[in-house]
Amino acid sequence: MTIAILIPLLPLLAALIISACGKRFTSFVPRVGIIATGSACLLSILTLYEVSTGEVVHLILWPLQDSANALFKVGIFVDRLTAVMMLLITSVSTVIHVYSVRYLEGDPGYARFYALLGLMTFVILSLVSSPNLLMLFVLWQLLSWTLYLILAFNYSHVPAYQNAFKTFMVHRVGDVSFLCGIFLTYKYFGTLEFGELFQRASEHLYVISLLPGNLLDLSAVSVITLLIFVGAMAKSAQFPLHVWLPDTMDSPTPVSALMHAGIINAGGFLLNRLAPLYALSPNTLHIVFVVGAITVLLGASMMLVQNDIKKTLGFSTMGQMGYMIMECGLGAFALAIFHLIAHGLFKASLFLSAGNVIHNARHEPKFPTSSTHEPTRLPAKTTWVTGLIVTLIMPLIILMVAHDLLEVPLEDAHGAVIFLFFSWVTASQTIFSLYRLHAVASWKVASAMIVALFLIGFTYLWAGEAFTHFLYPEPGVAESFFVAAALNPTVFDVFILVSTVFILLGWGYGYTNAKGHKILNAEWKHAIQQKMYMFLINRLYVDRIYMRWGNVLFQWAQKIGSRY
Repeated sequence: MTIAILIPLLPLLAALIISACGKRFTSFVPRVGIIATGSACLLSILTLYEVSTGEVVHLILWPLQDSANALFKVGIFVDRLTAVMMLLITSVSTVIHVYSVRYLEGDPGYARFYALLGLMTFVILSLVSSPNLLMLFVLWQLLSWTLYLILAFNYSHVPAYQNAFKTFMVHRVGDVSFLCGIFLTYKYFGTLEFGELFQRASEHLYVISLLPGNLLDLSAVSVITLLIFVGAMAKSAQFPLHVWLPDTMDSPTPVSALMHAGIINAGGFLLNRLAPLYALSPNTLHIVFVVGAITVLLGASMMLVQNDIKKTLGFSTMGQMGYMIMECGLGAFALAIFHLIAHGLFKASLFLSAGNVIHNARHEPKFPTSSTHEPTRLPAKTTWVTGLIVTLIMPLIILMVAHDLLEVPLEDAHGAVIFLFFSWVTASQTIFSLYRLHAVASWKVASAMIVALFLIGFTYLWAGEAFTHFLYPEPGVAESFFVAAALNPTVFDVFILVSTVFILLGWGYGYTNAKGHKILNAEWKHAIQQKMYMFLINRLYVDRIYMRWGNVLFQWAQKIGSRY
């Protein structure tokens, strides 16, 4: 299993070779990068296979003589979670390396781009294989630095390096909080090694008094997990630390693909790596859930008003990361990783496809040719009825299949309801999208709806049973996460009820709108749409608020500096 060390080292070696010889041997630059990442991907597959048999790699490379008193240890830790992340990162990076061969061909920074791409891949791989919290934090910082360099790749373009600096500064806010969490972790538990930390945190209950006279006492675990979560919020673009993500689109499209498929997933990985610690603080998990839910709604809403293809995908990523964080807040940590993998693969594909669209658009005339298609037909009533019925009966079908046919042991478990809910929401969105295919015969669309229902249902059942127990094979561990994160039954029922109402309203509004029936007065509708559009296109005015705060702090600092 020592071959796992080569997985992060191969991209680093490629980056060093390209940096040293890239300008003189430009034609060999992509070959070096592709061979390195491709080899790392093959080794990741082998590592995942070996780890799945129960073998875990935990090697300390420095200090050479492992000492229990050493604060900073450099090494590698590969369990099932790490192995899955390594395979995702190396596979996506390999595709991006191949895609970039012709996409950036002839660019003056061709070799520099491949060197930074290899360095970025090394940093992410090293981060997910960190054996302790301090090494993870060091690589967390290095990830911010390399992200700044690669976002400012086109440094002659002023907005590129300005937005890269903005990203760097927003990440600093999260990193300061992360560092405070690490400091408190070492102060109260005396270790930053993951295994020892989880054990000591479960055995000792420390209380931190935030106000004099013990007016506000919180458990040390709650304070630590909250501080670390702020760091995860910044990296994974959670509201209100999301402001950096939409402005990172001036970088090359392959950079966007790697960032949205790998870098932004760091927050979800961090919560999973520290899942046993978060399971000790239900209050923190509830906050994580609320932040994720808010991010989902705002990210998806702001996505709808964008007219830039890459910014649309960027806000889509914000919303998807909100889903991932929300799943962690519900205790479905394995579902969050499953979501992370699925999102990484399809979002990388979408960004690379967007690169092709942008490239082809540059060769088109100024104005696209007028469409000669026939007017789209109104959706058939059969399609609408099928979609509505399937949406309503879907939870019952999934529950019956889970308990009766597949014999999945999730009965009377909080996790069963969570997986059922997310499968329902996902399938409902898919079915509603299929309903909008007006030009397709209704029986074809109806059949696609039913197929989508069972495909998504079985996929979530697999994630809920097989994949969950693959990542957390120890008996009772995955179940304990759900127990710790369980919401008040009334709150959870209201949340599901509200989601159900919105889904049904979407079906009703879509059908009546297609038939020409207007629910709202035209003037009211126009006024509401206009105000909402201005509110969303200006990103809730959060960027302007931050800018004003920054100017006030800068003026305040200048006044203090002038006095001394």
